Amino acid sequence: MSEPIKHECGIALIRLRKPYKYYINKYGSAFYGLNKLYILMEKQHNRGQDGAGVAVVKQDIAPGVPYIHRCRSIEKQPIPDIFSRINRKAKKALKGNKDKRNDANWMKQNVPFTGEVLLGHLRYGTYSGNAVANCHPFIRENNWKSRTLAVAGNFNMTNVDQLFSKLVELGQHPREMADTVTVLEKIGHFLDEENQYIFDLHKDRFDNIELSNIIEEKINLQKVLRRSCKDFDGGYTMAGITGYGGAFVARDPNGIRPAYYYADDEVVVVASEKPAIKIAFNINYSDIKEIQPGHALIINKDGEYAEHQFREPQQKLSCSFERIYFSRGTDPDIYTERKRLGSNLCQQVLKAVDYDLENTVFSYIPNTAETAFLGLMQSVDDYLVNHRIDFIKKGKYTTEDLHKTLSFRPRVEKLVIKDAKLRTFITNDNDRSDMISHVYDTTYEVIKKRIDTLVILDDSIVRGSTLEKSILAMLERLEPKKVIIVSSAPQIRYPDCYGIDMSKIGEFVAFRAMLELIKDFDKEYLLDEVYQKCKNSLSLEIEEVKNHVQELYEPFTYNQISDKISEIVTPPDMIAKVQVVYQTIEGLHEAIPYHSGDWYFTGNYPTPGGNRVVNKAFVNFMEGKTGRAY
Repeated sequence: MSEPIKHECGIALIRLRKPYKYYINKYGSAFYGLNKLYILMEKQHNRGQDGAGVAVVKQDIAPGVPYIHRCRSIEKQPIPDIFSRINRKAKKALKGNKDKRNDANWMKQNVPFTGEVLLGHLRYGTYSGNAVANCHPFIRENNWKSRTLAVAGNFNMTNVDQLFSKLVELGQHPREMADTVTVLEKIGHFLDEENQYIFDLHKDRFDNIELSNIIEEKINLQKVLRRSCKDFDGGYTMAGITGYGGAFVARDPNGIRPAYYYADDEVVVVASEKPAIKIAFNINYSDIKEIQPGHALIINKDGEYAEHQFREPQQKLSCSFERIYFSRGTDPDIYTERKRLGSNLCQQVLKAVDYDLENTVFSYIPNTAETAFLGLMQSVDDYLVNHRIDFIKKGKYTTEDLHKTLSFRPRVEKLVIKDAKLRTFITNDNDRSDMISHVYDTTYEVIKKRIDTLVILDDSIVRGSTLEKSILAMLERLEPKKVIIVSSAPQIRYPDCYGIDMSKIGEFVAFRAMLELIKDFDKEYLLDEVYQKCKNSLSLEIEEVKNHVQELYEPFTYNQISDKISEIVTPPDMIAKVQVVYQTIEGLHEAIPYHSGDWYFTGNYPTPGGNRVVNKAFVNFMEGKTGRAY
C-alpha cells in the first residue's frame, strides 16, 4: 500500500504444558518460553510498531513471591527493548548465582518472567495516545490469583458507550471510556462472580487455603466469557491469562479478526498469523488450526485445552483486507490469494492498454504488491501463449514475423522507488507538498517518451493523495503516453470500525469521487436526504440501524466512480492520460473465497454496530466534525 495506514494489532500466547524443569533439561535453558515468545512477536512485528507488551504468569509460587510480571515499551523497536530489559533483570537476579541456572524452582522463585504462561502483544494505536499506559497487556490484579486477569487483544468495539453503561449498572466506576479498559473490567467482573459462586458453594466444607485451590480447579472460563461478551459488538481476538495459569483466546462470532493455534504435549501456542507459529516451532502448516468464530480456545490450570463456544457463531466474514495487505505474504494461502488478485485484473489491464503490449511497461509499488504483480504477469504470459497459438494456426507468416511473435516478452521495469531517508519535516504546507512529491524516485531513460503506457500495480488506494502529490507527479517526468494505476483491492468506500485505522469517511478518494459525481449530475439533494436518515438512525436501537451511506453510491456505476477517481488524482500539470483500474468485488471473492468480509468496499458490515458507525461517520462529515465515529 503506497499510502500506509495503521492497522491490526497482534497477539502471541504460549502455555508450557510440562513441568518447568522439563524445558531446562531438554532445551538447556530456563528461558525456552521467552525465546519462543520473542520469535512469535518478531515474526508479527508487521502488525504493530507503536508499542509492545509482555506478561508472564508463574504457577505454584509461594506467597510473598510475585506470580505475574509485565513489561511494556513504546521505544522505536519495542520488541527488542522489552526482551533486553527482561534479559537485564535475569542477569541481575543470576549475578553470583549462575550455578542456579538449571534449578527450576530457584529460577521461578527468583528470576522475573520465568513462568509457564506467556502473553505478548504488538500495538498499532487506532485512537488512544501512544503512551506506555496504552500498551497491552492490561492487568487487573488481586491477591487472589484466580481473580487476577491480564488481557491483550486485536480488536475494536463499536458500542463502547453501551458497554461502559453496563459497567456502571453493575456498580463499577470505570476510570475511562476505552474499549480495552471496558473489556478488561467486564471480563474481570464476571471472573470475580465466578470466583464468588465457587467460594459460596464450598465455603462450609473447606478452609480458605483449600478453597483457593478448589476455585482454581473448578473455575469455568467458558461461562465467564459467555456472560461478559454477550453484548460485545465489534471484531475481536482477545487473549487473557489468569493469575493461577488459566488462559483463553476468544474470537468474535463473525471471525473478523484472525486467530490460529498449535498444540502438542509440550506447548499450546496462539498467534494472529500462521507463519509466526510455523517459524517459531518448525512445524507443518497443516498442524496449525484456526480458532472458530464465536469460540474460545480455553486452557485450564493443568494445561488441558479445547475450543468452547461462548457466542452463537454468525456468518463467517473474516477480514479480506487482512489477506490483501496486512498479513505476512509468506503464508501459503495468502500468497496464493494475492496472486489470484493480480491474475483477476489481467483482462481489465489488457483492455486499458488496448492490447498494445509492445508499448506497455509494467511495474508495481510498494513491495507488498509484488505477489499480486506476479499473478498479473503470469496471466499476461498466458494471454501471450494463446496469442502465439492463434498466430501460428493462421499459417501465413514470414520467418521474421514468427521470430518476433515467439520471442516477445512483456516489459517489466522497476519504475517506482521509495526514498526511505527523505523526511517531510518542513511545516509550511506549500513546502511540505513539494517535499512529498520527492518521497518517491524513479528509474529514468527506460520509457519511450509519449509512446509507452505505464501500468503500476498497488495493493490498494485509500486516499489518493500519495498518487496525486508524489507518484503520478514523478511518473510524469518520464513523459509516458498514459499511466494506468491498478489496485489489487476494490474501491475503499466505507470506514472500518473493527481494528483498522480508516475511520474518517471524507478522506477516501472513492467517497470524494462520489461527491463530485453528485454535483455533476445535480443530485446534491441526496446528501441532505441521507444526512437526515443517518442522523435519525443514531437514536434507534442498534439492531434496527441500516447503512444509509450506500444510497449515495447507488446512482453511479463502478466504472463511473473509477473514472472520477482518475480525474481527482491527476496532477493539474500532467500531460499523460491517467486511468485508475480497480479490482471488482466479484474478483475479490473469487480470489479470497474463505475470507469474505468486504465492508470497506461494499458497506455490508457484519455487525449492527458497523452500520451505526458508517452513518455517524457521514453525519460527522456533513457537520464538519473531525473525530472518529466510534
